[in-house]
Amino acid sequence: MFTERIYNFSAGPSMLPVEVLEKAASEMLNYNGTGTSVMEMSHRSKAFLAIFEETKELLKNTLAVPDSHEILFLPGGASMQFSAIPLNLIGKTGKADYAITGNFSKLAAKEAKRYGEIHIAADTEDQNHTYIPRQADLKFSDDASYFHYCANNTIYGTEWDYVPETGDVPLVCDMSSNILSKPIDVSQYGIIYAGAQKNMAPAGLAVTIVDKALAGGELPYTPIMLSYQTQIDKDSMHNTPPTYNIYMLGLVLKWIEAKDGLVGMAKHNEEKAKILYDYLDESALFKGCAKPEARSLMNVTFVTGNEELDAAFAKEAEKKGLSNLKGHRNVGGMRASIYNAMPTEGLEALVAFMKEFEAKHR
Repeated sequence: MFTERIYNFSAGPSMLPVEVLEKAASEMLNYNGTGTSVMEMSHRSKAFLAIFEETKELLKNTLAVPDSHEILFLPGGASMQFSAIPLNLIGKTGKADYAITGNFSKLAAKEAKRYGEIHIAADTEDQNHTYIPRQADLKFSDDASYFHYCANNTIYGTEWDYVPETGDVPLVCDMSSNILSKPIDVSQYGIIYAGAQKNMAPAGLAVTIVDKALAGGELPYTPIMLSYQTQIDKDSMHNTPPTYNIYMLGLVLKWIEAKDGLVGMAKHNEEKAKILYDYLDESALFKGCAKPEARSLMNVTFVTGNEELDAAFAKEAEKKGLSNLKGHRNVGGMRASIYNAMPTEGLEALVAFMKEFEAKHR
């Protein structure tokens, strides 16, 4: 049993900044002199409403969310949005375009087919989702209500390095595993949504940023909890929102602010990912899975080419305090998830162990 914190390379729920955990721990029993924990607060209380408004304002400032868009804090994680998006948007033409570049975009398209005609604008399964389609590869419909893609593919370790151009068709993006990792232009998107458990907060919260002009056209049988217009009108409080997760998101945003914001996060993420990718490029044993031009800064996938050796690596790494390096069950191999909260020292420790392991098995 470890007496100190391990380096947790889990894809999600993932590690949170130590400073955030320490702050939350110090306030667990008595938040800001209220004599109660945030976990125990009514979502309508003055104390929690102050937390809610502060967190919303922090996120708006961090992402530079324009006034045309509304920030929603919703239950159900990103997977709930797989249904909410077509229910709210597909009614315009009954059709939508989806790019499939991994597991979650495939699941999103499958769910959307319940509500309308789905056209696959691109599918990278032909090369085991190891690449990202270029703009010229995207085959759009003439009358899609929206275009959906997943910005970072957690399982396969690929990340879009550009924002697709869709003309007048609203752009919908699942940013679950790379939101807050770098600056983005929110105004380019109709909807951005993300599960919190990678870069934002504990699991259970979804953040959805909606262009208010797209709300109000939901299909008539849309459940009220999935109506963006209802959630906008109620300021995410049609029912009790994930209160503690909202509080934790606020702490994470303050941590990001203290690290030079998203510019600082981008620099940090590029530098630490380079440590691992540089070693993969020179290693005789380990090979990266994603094509170099499609490599994710958040999830690094790699293999030895021998399944038994892969399993031994993950097992031995666990003993060294390098946890959750086993690849997703769909693809095997190894995966190092290196979200914002992973320190550079974690990558240095991982590469040191990889060199040690390679020396023994080459």
